[in-house]
Amino acid sequence: MPLQPATDTDTDTVTSMTGGRAVARALAAHGVDVLFGIPGTHNLEVYAHLRRYGITPLTTRHEQGAAYAADGYARAGGRPGIVLTTTGPGLLNTVAAVGQAHSDSVPLLVLSPGMPLRHPALPTGRLHEAPGQQRAMEGVTAFSHRVTSVGEIDTAIARAFTAFRTFRPRPVHIEIPLDLLEEPGPVAPRPRGVAPTAPAGAETGELRRATQRLRRPGRPALVIGGGARAAGPACTRLAELLGAPVVTTANGKGTVAESHPLSLGVSLHTDTVQRWLAACDTVVAVGTEFAESDFWRTPPTPGGVLVRIDIDPDRMYADPPADIALTGDATTVLDELLRRVTEPCEDADAAADLARRLRRSAREEQAARDARWIPHLDAVRGVLADDAVLTSDSATACYYGALPHLPIDPPGRLLHPTGFGTLGYALPAAIGAATAHPGRQVVALSGDGGFQFTVQELATAVQLGRPIPVVVFDNGGYGEIRDQMVARGDAPAAVDLPSPDLPALARAYGGDGVVCRTPGELAAALTNALRTAGPTVIVVPEETGA
Repeated sequence: MPLQPATDTDTDTVTSMTGGRAVARALAAHGVDVLFGIPGTHNLEVYAHLRRYGITPLTTRHEQGAAYAADGYARAGGRPGIVLTTTGPGLLNTVAAVGQAHSDSVPLLVLSPGMPLRHPALPTGRLHEAPGQQRAMEGVTAFSHRVTSVGEIDTAIARAFTAFRTFRPRPVHIEIPLDLLEEPGPVAPRPRGVAPTAPAGAETGELRRATQRLRRPGRPALVIGGGARAAGPACTRLAELLGAPVVTTANGKGTVAESHPLSLGVSLHTDTVQRWLAACDTVVAVGTEFAESDFWRTPPTPGGVLVRIDIDPDRMYADPPADIALTGDATTVLDELLRRVTEPCEDADAAADLARRLRRSAREEQAARDARWIPHLDAVRGVLADDAVLTSDSATACYYGALPHLPIDPPGRLLHPTGFGTLGYALPAAIGAATAHPGRQVVALSGDGGFQFTVQELATAVQLGRPIPVVVFDNGGYGEIRDQMVARGDAPAAVDLPSPDLPALARAYGGDGVVCRTPGELAAALTNALRTAGPTVIVVPEETGA
């Protein structure tokens, strides 16, 4: 539980304080009660004031793990994730994870010290001195803001939270010079709040064009991405009115219940679904980039009219460009459309039958490749509660297996690192999700390669003390790269990497571990792990099959 804020009366009325205290005060003003990071020489003045403002620090074992945990917290909890690092290597250790959050439109606030305001331009050899650390963060964030006074800290943090609410949510970095962290400076009597904003709505003329198009009988389709996560009911209603089968990206998984008769799940990468999209006369794409990482190849150009709904105006010009561009918050725009498109489709049974045939064809297309994972994933699904949160890694068992074959209905979630495609996401993201939802089941799915990128976060999971099963599909190294080498006609090189005894490693950290060779064993082990405090590593050797 978060620590309670201090009761001293100057908490919100003092007009001078150190920059470290100003950071803690500003975060608390925006509802922050937990952050992820590692204390270091240069950020101790922030840590000194967290308890005063009711903020609990969760210490990870590596800064990359802190940023992944904050990402999982943000995706699962619907609130920005906060990362606090030290200068130089501490901050730069987060770059891969922050890049993943940028790719997947996740709101992260990364706070770090920086060299003093009066630091010379030429290097001096000061501890953690890094040339251009702010420039490095600019490459993976919406913006990086270096404050120049203690009073500006409130403004910078308010600016970040306003950006999270107003624009496409992406990470923000704020750098506070070392001298400002330690030295008192004037501040406003009360910290600044988020600037009031109204959800953006589409331009009336484009709404009229979209309405006219969607009222026409035809062959419609809905493609749903992560930008539509908050608009699930509206997406479902529009699909039902249009009689449109629904396919989602990895980040959109579960926005429309995958048990719904019109749902095709995560299947954009299949030839079946791509041929169908090419034959549709209207494709409505909501909150999605139409990206190569979703189609697993260059995205096809829809055969008909492409209606894009997206908060990011730049998406309207990306390939394929929008024929009808509805720029704005997905829920707001869809609600406007639903007020105009009210007549139900003429043959709902035919639409459901089309979706059923597409699902069957897509599943048959993938059956031979994915057969090794499907029985195990069925076992996982059979154990989990409807609202369980799963995190996954860039592992074959996840993108070939869990994304298309492990069905999710709201309010359940599957958090997957798409686009940027980092490794090591699943375990620390599960820690973040469990922090956001301490009462819900949280399970991590990984491969033996990716798991070892952040395996040290088992210690953090032990520290957290909540049940976190980690299912590791072990193919003895980097299986996807091995397969690509073979497909090229190359002899596999540097990819066959026998795993250590991962269950024993989990026990060494203070958790538990077991090897499961059948789906039945996996179901039993997962059931037990969900009742056991701390992490349980469940290894499934892939070579044994199902």
